[in-house]
Amino acid sequence: MNTIGQHDALAEAYQGITATVADRSDDDLQRPTRCRGWLVDDLLMHVLCDAQRALVALASPADGPADLDDVSYWRANPWSGGDAEARHSRWIRRSAAAFDRPAGVVQVWCDTAPAAARAAAAADPSGYVNTQGHVLRVPDFLATLTTEAVVHHLDLVLDLPDAPLPGPLATRVATATLDGLLSDVAARPASWDEHEFILKATGRLPLSDRDRSELDDLADRFPLLG
Repeated sequence: MNTIGQHDALAEAYQGITATVADRSDDDLQRPTRCRGWLVDDLLMHVLCDAQRALVALASPADGPADLDDVSYWRANPWSGGDAEARHSRWIRRSAAAFDRPAGVVQVWCDTAPAAARAAAAADPSGYVNTQGHVLRVPDFLATLTTEAVVHHLDLVLDLPDAPLPGPLATRVATATLDGLLSDVAARPASWDEHEFILKATGRLPLSDRDRSELDDLADRFPLLG
């Protein structure tokens, strides 16, 4: 996908989350998600941190070359598991709880996400950004943000059956990332739709016996990212 497609995909991903949480009651924002221990407002706080990180990174260009791309970024993930992840989880819950009402997180999200999408559209497509201690090309950075947003959009809707699902452009970026991590697109079971692939590739849904048979040795690589 070209750079124009990448910022359009990010805008669609963020708009999809906005459509999921906007005008929700406080009770809805306190429903469970696929992220263990996090309610809807907790998870939205986590994604809000990504949108804020996007604004900082896109306003602070870095010198190249890149040391990671949109796929290898996930393999280098240093914040997954262990004490760091537990500390982040506690910080997110405390931060979300600091608002007078769960809807307070939604308001900040609705102010921040469109600004991040506009910054992405205005960014130099040949430029670089520094994020999480690594340097990425702008299009690759946007792809990582989109992938994370799509995965967490699917997490958000666990107990919100009337919520929209991620849009096609954003979903295509997320599946391309996971295909890159799988390294063998042809091995993906034909019976999976894109959202099922995302949920199984990220460990949100377990692999069935049939899945494991079709994936063969590649099944041991699941989840592809957490």
